[in-house]
Amino acid sequence: MRIIGGKHKGRKLRSFDGTDVRPTSDRAREALFNIFQTKIFGCDFYDGFCGSGAVGIEALSRGANVVMTDISPLSVKLTNENLAMIAEKAEVAESDCLKYLSNTKKRFDIIFLDPPYATDLGKKALAVVSCRGLLKEGGFAIFESDKEYVEAFDEIAFIRSRKYGKAIFNIYGKK
Repeated sequence: MRIIGGKHKGRKLRSFDGTDVRPTSDRAREALFNIFQTKIFGCDFYDGFCGSGAVGIEALSRGANVVMTDISPLSVKLTNENLAMIAEKAEVAESDCLKYLSNTKKRFDIIFLDPPYATDLGKKALAVVSCRGLLKEGGFAIFESDKEYVEAFDEIAFIRSRKYGKAIFNIYGKK
């Protein structure tokens, strides 16, 4: 796994061994950041279910202010190790994504949600993002899944889905 763009382009990141954690592939991350390339620099970016931190670190490399959470202590440790390897800092917390979103006072320009595919955690997180108004004006929420997810919410609207290998980015925008 490597950083695709920004000031740390080409730097390698550590990943988990085995198949318990499914990181967003380099190809899918590159596509995601190509979609939002003009919106990343200086934005407030949240990476829920951060795993190794690759998506949040990609945003950081491109100039975003990044917050990352994961419920797994091993994920938080690996994320912090990856940040240390590139000598960068970000807010990283060992926290359940739903609890973090339910309690934060922050609002974000981009919220990236990559929960385990076989759960309904992404759908629940989108509902929290909507009901708490966590997206700034012109903001986006991206829910990575293995299925297209088109749902109506009060504060956010489905824009489109993009498929990259097994990953489908379901993109929502603030109404």
